[in-house]
Amino acid sequence: MKDWRNGDLSGRNTFGIAARCKRWVEVDSEEELMAFLPTLSTADAPLLVLGAGSNLLLTADYPGTVLHVNIKGREATVEGTDVYLRCGAGETWDDIVAFCVQQGWHGAENLSLIPGEVGASAVQNIGAYGVEAKELIVKVEAVEWATARKVTFSNADCAYAYRQSRFKNEWKGRFVITHVTYRLSTEFRPCLDYGGLRAHLSSDHPTAEELRRAVIDIRRAKLPDPKVEGNAGSFFMNPVVTRGQLEALQRQYPQMPHYEVDENRVKVPAGWLIEQCGWKGKTLGKAGVHDRQALVLVNRGGATGADMLALCRAIQGDVQRKFEIKIEPEVNIV
Repeated sequence: MKDWRNGDLSGRNTFGIAARCKRWVEVDSEEELMAFLPTLSTADAPLLVLGAGSNLLLTADYPGTVLHVNIKGREATVEGTDVYLRCGAGETWDDIVAFCVQQGWHGAENLSLIPGEVGASAVQNIGAYGVEAKELIVKVEAVEWATARKVTFSNADCAYAYRQSRFKNEWKGRFVITHVTYRLSTEFRPCLDYGGLRAHLSSDHPTAEELRRAVIDIRRAKLPDPKVEGNAGSFFMNPVVTRGQLEALQRQYPQMPHYEVDENRVKVPAGWLIEQCGWKGKTLGKAGVHDRQALVLVNRGGATGADMLALCRAIQGDVQRKFEIKIEPEVNIV
């Protein structure tokens, strides 16, 4: 276990925000985590669980303890065409996707190159190109903060929705995820009908490796490298509106794109809304909007968390005024 005071968080968030925490703790096993939690005193509270920092905006120094769960490991069980893969929360998500493709275990290809760790996939319900983690997650193992006891949750227990789970809402601050089990398949049934994915493929019947490569190429073409320009990927969630709202807006904006959610609701791309407000490629102070993808906010160099938050609020205000739609951050703001 690593444990030190006045921890530097600047290299532990992909925005590259300069920030520190009162205490930094990193555990490498479930046993270390269970031993540590009862020792956390009120002087070291509050506790923030931090993965790769790829979905986080730090607006100030953190006044308590930051915990990184560095639990590794992969265990696979094959039952017919189903493969159950149990992963440590500290495994890098894209390494897991690459591993699955190499093994001939399918279902995660569309989630290639999403930054972050396994634990975050179960909190955030990560998704891309028509696939969400909730379609793969079978079981989530965790340790309760208050009692240091082990608990296990089924997929249904977690109440997954678009970029949502109970871990983000009523369970926030209650559990630390240690392992996630995913169900994959030895049968390849690609999901190709989202985000122009087919146009980037040379065949209507791609291999899993070809699909993974296409997703990676699209993401790299659209999204900036955090090592070059600090960012957290998609900053805002795509808002869901009623069909009546959409029809009213389409009278003024007939070209407004949308995706079906259900009989009564549709999803509108937040990036399109932001671009229509003139923010694409624009800068506010040292914070800016990416010039190829308006959904991505970037640190132009030396931006503070307050700078990024001011840009977020300005964009939200313009979208609200123009479309009467409230867009919410996908990124966790701390």
